[in-house]
Amino acid sequence: MTRSKMDDTPAAPAQPRRRGFIAGATALGAAGWTAGGSGSWFLPAAWGQGKKTVKMGIATDITGAIAPSGNSNWQVAQLAVEQINAAGGIAGRPVELFLEDTASDPKAAVANVRKLIQRDKVDVVLGGITSAMRQAIKDPIVNRGKTLYLYPQLYEGQECTKHLFNTGPSPAQQIDELVPYLIKTVGKKRFAMPSANYVWPQLLNKYARKVIEANGGEVVFEEYYPIDQPEYSATINKIRDGKVDCVFNTVIPPGLQPFMKQLFESGYTQRGGVQACVYFDENSLNYVPARELEGVYSCLDFFHTVDDPFSKELLAAYAKKFPNTKFQFTAGSAATGMYRGIRLYEAAVIATKGELARDAVSAALDRAKITKGPGGGAEMVPGKMHAKMNMYVAQCKKADGDKLRWDIISKASMVDPKEC
Repeated sequence: MTRSKMDDTPAAPAQPRRRGFIAGATALGAAGWTAGGSGSWFLPAAWGQGKKTVKMGIATDITGAIAPSGNSNWQVAQLAVEQINAAGGIAGRPVELFLEDTASDPKAAVANVRKLIQRDKVDVVLGGITSAMRQAIKDPIVNRGKTLYLYPQLYEGQECTKHLFNTGPSPAQQIDELVPYLIKTVGKKRFAMPSANYVWPQLLNKYARKVIEANGGEVVFEEYYPIDQPEYSATINKIRDGKVDCVFNTVIPPGLQPFMKQLFESGYTQRGGVQACVYFDENSLNYVPARELEGVYSCLDFFHTVDDPFSKELLAAYAKKFPNTKFQFTAGSAATGMYRGIRLYEAAVIATKGELARDAVSAALDRAKITKGPGGGAEMVPGKMHAKMNMYVAQCKKADGDKLRWDIISKASMVDPKEC
């Protein structure tokens, strides 16, 4: 998700940001992390003192508008690294974790990420959720910092920077599965595209429009709003007057909350309209209430309802490690890409026999594979810096009481990202 014809991501008000920092710090401290300064955290390996370590940097949003996703990311990273260390580390080396809060603010994030490179001298950085964040931090990591960077989030595609590997879904992996289903099976052909005004929605919509039109659908309108847009009455009226039967939503927090509320209260779904949002997952309840999520379609690399033994084991391990967390292990929040990225990096360093130099690990990562992961195995496409992975189309349904579940409709195995 990058900047383009947009206002900068708005900073959260001072007091909510402070409350978010306190809550995040409390959770990190309880999980065994040691504070290393404002927004900086360190988690040493439980063994291997005196050994040469693998230093892994995590840059994610502990505070700010994207914090529900960022907090699931550091938790997943901790789980993956503890599993690796319990099995003897990577090529016999224990893994240490260094964490910086990118605070849902690309400008603030740059200085914090520099700490990982200049102070902590990490071997690899994983993180960034919005594309605006990736674009802001990739230069201090990859170019100036000469460090390997793994970006874990679903995104708009077209990121082909050397030494930057993408471990979340691309537009082709999501849209090629979801849109034909909506048109040909659900029978929805009149699409609206309300969107946050930056590159992820713009490029994703460009790709989606082609697939919609190729399958006999029509885009009634496509509009872009500031990320913190509070009022959508004009948009809701266009949806109604244009007889839109599918809203393809790429609005993000904090504008997401008022959009979802106003769309629901307009009676859109009661009139038979459907909504699709390709980052919605089990973690979305941290952003919007259940009544506004029910019936929404998504397409991701993992849902909690995936019938895969390893995925179930992984969810159980996460629940045991973080029993009271509200930040779930999900795909739309980049947590699956985080776990997948760490395991692919592990496979690459094993292939180099413990060599950590960026060029060597990049060459190995270019062909790295894992047989087990959230939603199934994955493999990097040589020369493309993106991964093949399984993809699932699902719909959000009401389960017991007010609980929701994502019912999987279809699975596509090892889908090509069609990038670079």
